[in-house]
Amino acid sequence: MNNSNSSVEFLPTMFILIGIPGLEAEHVWMSIPFSLMYFIIFLGNGTILHIIRTDASLHQPMYLFLAMLAMAEIGVSASTLPTVLGIFLLGTTEISFDVCLLQMFFIHSFSIMESAVLLAMSVDRFVAIYSPLRYTAILTLPRIFGTGAVIGLKSIMLMAPLPMLLRRLPFCGHNALSHSYCLHPNLIHLPCGDITINNIYGLFIVTSTFGLDSLLIVASYGLILYTVLNVATGEERKKALRTCGSHVCAVLTYYIPMIGLSLVHRFGHHVSPLLHVMMANVYLFFPPLVNPIVYSMKTKEIRHGIIRMLSEKRPRI
Repeated sequence: MNNSNSSVEFLPTMFILIGIPGLEAEHVWMSIPFSLMYFIIFLGNGTILHIIRTDASLHQPMYLFLAMLAMAEIGVSASTLPTVLGIFLLGTTEISFDVCLLQMFFIHSFSIMESAVLLAMSVDRFVAIYSPLRYTAILTLPRIFGTGAVIGLKSIMLMAPLPMLLRRLPFCGHNALSHSYCLHPNLIHLPCGDITINNIYGLFIVTSTFGLDSLLIVASYGLILYTVLNVATGEERKKALRTCGSHVCAVLTYYIPMIGLSLVHRFGHHVSPLLHVMMANVYLFFPPLVNPIVYSMKTKEIRHGIIRMLSEKRPRI
């Protein structure tokens, strides 16, 4: 009976991060692609932030929202970097309970911010197409920065209860996590107590953020298509839709991996742990890796800003 009580009262001081199951012997070699990936993420998103900050002509709603997206993606990547490179470069697989909860908080908070910024960008595109003459009057700088502040505050407030809800749960000796970082869907399987409240609140977060955001994004593009189809000429239609191309790519690169990861967590109880890990890596790393490349290639102003920045740094003879 005493053993039972002690197991119920058990609270882990450390978690073990597996990294990539089955490839533990190759972790040092795995550090090369992960290091390169982080380099490209920080360089790409940092370049976009620098160009938008230094070019006054880009201080417009579309580009300010793009800067918010880049900051959220840098935040997600920076949150995972210490443990990912710690595992693959240094072989450090242990993480303290409190640090794990803190990492979980930041990863999910920045992910919620990403989703909300993508919604704000879809509304921005709708306003630009539906009412181009009143575009700057509707999306003023105070409203844009206010939107950014609300997004950040909402993300923090929604995520703040999760670490506290996890801390109240008893653990029964299981402290191995199947990823290279701490995620709530992974952590919630470790406690041996009643996790009903955690599951309900986790579902509330998912539906009120990612679920609602995705529905509103679809609704925004439905309104955009309706507006564009009423434009008189085919050339105007192409021009209007062309302005949405980069954002559509950003939405797809964000939500498709998320849906895949959700399906694996929900229905993939008997699939290989490697699939869980790879889907989580795609979800966290693919959007911040691809989005700067997409926006650099498909957005003329960003592309010209990069060319101008490179030409200014070229040594003059």
